[in-house]
Amino acid sequence: MIRWMDCIFFWVYLYGAHVTSWKNEQGEELLFVSSKAIFKPSKPIRGGIPICFPQFSNMGSLEAHGFARNRVWTIDTDPPPLPPNVTNGVFVDLLLKPTEEDLKIWPHSFEYRLRVALGPSGDLMLTSRIRNTNTDGKAFTFTFAYHTYFSVSDISEVRVEGLETFDYLDNLKNRERYTEQGDAITFESEVDKIYLSTPTKIAILDHEKKRTFVVRKDGLPDAVVWNPWDKKAKAMADFGDDEYKHMLCVEAAAIEKPITLKPGEEWKVRQELSAVPSSYFSGQLDPSKVLQSS
Repeated sequence: MIRWMDCIFFWVYLYGAHVTSWKNEQGEELLFVSSKAIFKPSKPIRGGIPICFPQFSNMGSLEAHGFARNRVWTIDTDPPPLPPNVTNGVFVDLLLKPTEEDLKIWPHSFEYRLRVALGPSGDLMLTSRIRNTNTDGKAFTFTFAYHTYFSVSDISEVRVEGLETFDYLDNLKNRERYTEQGDAITFESEVDKIYLSTPTKIAILDHEKKRTFVVRKDGLPDAVVWNPWDKKAKAMADFGDDEYKHMLCVEAAAIEKPITLKPGEEWKVRQELSAVPSSYFSGQLDPSKVLQSS
């Protein structure tokens, strides 16, 4: 557990470099983790922030969402230095390198460095650096996502803003391409969409809690929005039947255009999460200040 001040903290496991808790000053849990989550090796943890690498979903020959979330990481004893003028409240650096078994299923050498940081205002930041360390001169290609599960009061009272008018691939319709038509994304049934070339900021507005999550992302052009709804929730052994009502995944990702790294090249991306009070009037939450602020 990494703590900042008295109440603000996050919890990260070496297994999967998996953040499973992020609390604010009031001690409220901001991430969703299923009550049926399995905390044993070989099974990914249902909830928190799983890391999807080197493959998103089933878009390749590996297990769904790749193997990074199912491996034991180590503490990085020689992390990259903080950039000038960057102040992180507290942070931890983790490192993943492929095992011999990994190289059999994905024959590429890499170093994946992850910094999980908590800012002075309670913002949660994840910075990923992935480097090709192949010695055979070969490049490799991958897809990626921070599969963040947000805790919400009631999914039917939640709306996502910032993705309207953008194209998406609908995973429920064989990834056919559509354009988002509404002025916001609301939820009345299962949703599983990959939004393409999206803005750097997305707002998740929770009507009942009058709270807005803001996702800021750097280097991650796509965004996945997912809620399994009732039928799929009941089909998942590590997910409560009614827990879909209290979670929403909004995932900063690089999917449509896979990333290719030549030997020696490094890819660096960042996600920052914040939770702020929402203004509420005329039956709608107003995210304009959130989306327009820096």
